[in-house]
Formats: sequence, structure tokens, C-alpha cells
Amino acid sequence: MKDIELFNDNFQNWKRYQIPKAQLIIADVPYNLAANAYASNPAWYVDGDNKKGESDKAGKSFFDTDKDFRPAEFMHFCSQFLVKEPKEKGKSPCMIIFCEFEDQFRYIELGRRYGLCKYINLVFRKDFSAQVLKSNMKIVGNCEYGLLLYRNKLPKFNNDGRMIFNCFDWVRDKDTPKCHPTQKPVPLLRRLIEIFTDRGDVVIDPCAGSGSTLLAAAECGRKAYGFEIKKDFYNKANKYVLSRIQKTLF
Repeated sequence: MKDIELFNDNFQNWKRYQIPKAQLIIADVPYNLAANAYASNPAWYVDGDNKKGESDKAGKSFFDTDKDFRPAEFMHFCSQFLVKEPKEKGKSPCMIIFCEFEDQFRYIELGRRYGLCKYINLVFRKDFSAQVLKSNMKIVGNCEYGLLLYRNKLPKFNNDGRMIFNCFDWVRDKDTPKCHPTQKPVPLLRRLIEIFTDRGDVVIDPCAGSGSTLLAAAECGRKAYGFEIKKDFYNKANKYVLSRIQKTLF
């Protein structure tokens, strides 16, 4: 078994693969925005120009598989695939999910159902906004949201004794090829992985998309495994992102 692997499969089929349990699970869960996915994004129009008319993305969802995503089954998988909570302090596992603001409340409740009883809200602050079509508003959104979920003991925390705020800067990623519409910046993922894991720990991404989580983990010296159900995203991840992992490891 390799230390970095991406599977073209649903995480629900994990029994086919001999993967170890994780110190950290990171996932960008489907937002289920349906036809509103591009609602305030310039991609709604041809070349981002509303004078040119609507593009083929108008009224479309990001992914045709979003409707098949089952949050409860996802949380059950995650609760099973985190390592056991150890007796020692400062060694416990956790999971981080990027999610739509209102979905936080659903995942908090699901976390409790599956033993992830504690949480910390996370905010990822951008220096730009995709809501350019709402530029006539006084306030436009420039943040993404997430949750840090854990069982009972505080998770492993590497920051040399310094305080970490729950609001992280969304670092622009100019080095990683963009091959997924909701791709997360590798520098941001690398920061999260460095805080909550040690070298040699396992990171799992059940909704791997571009494979950027695996790349960030490899750059941090961690083992990483991901699942991506969409064949085209899986192929793009292997071609553009995972090829960089080979350079990182060898």
C-alpha cells in the first residue's frame, strides 16, 4: 500500500481498500445548492459578462452527484475512520469540514449522533468575493465556513503554545493547477494539516475532488488517502495535482 493514494470510488466502498484510520479527516462536503450554485458568480454569464447572455452554467448545479450525497452516512464513515481517542492528552483525532453556513447546524447534530460531541466553528476569510453580481449590495460575502469536530478530548494541536484564532486567511494558490470548481488552496490545507497532525500521521479526504488535500499532506510528510467518485475529476487530479506529489516524495 502506498502512503498517498486516491481512489476513483465512493467512500462508502472503503472495505475494498486496506487503508489505515486517520488522525485527521478533511472534507469539502457537497453544498447541495442545486440550480443556485452559480447564482451570484460571473460564470452564470458568457465570459462573465451579463451583456453576452447566460452561459451553459446558468441554472446548473456544480455536480450531478450532489443529490446522491448522504450526510448521515458520511458522518458515520468519518466517526469510524478516526483513530481511537487515546488516554494521553493532546493526541486526539479530529475532522474538519468545509460547509455552507446553515449546514453547520446539521453537521453539529450529526456529529453528536456519531460520537463527535464537540465542535469549533471555523471561518475562512478571502480578500475577494465571488458574489460580483451582487456588487450593488452594501455587503457581499467573502468567507467560507467550516467546522472542527472531535469526540471529547481536545485534538492534537501543534502551534508551539501560541493561540490560534478560528478565522483563517484564505491564501491564494497560484502554484496548483485549477481542476475543480470548489478547489481549496493547498497553502490553507497545509496549514490545517500542520496544526492537527504530526509527520507520519494519516489524513483522509472522503470527497477528494482535485486531490489538493493529498498534495498538501504529502508536502507536510503525512500519509493521505482520498476518494473521488467522479471519473473526470479523478483523472484531472491524477494528471495535474497528484503528479506534483511524485516530485514531492521522490
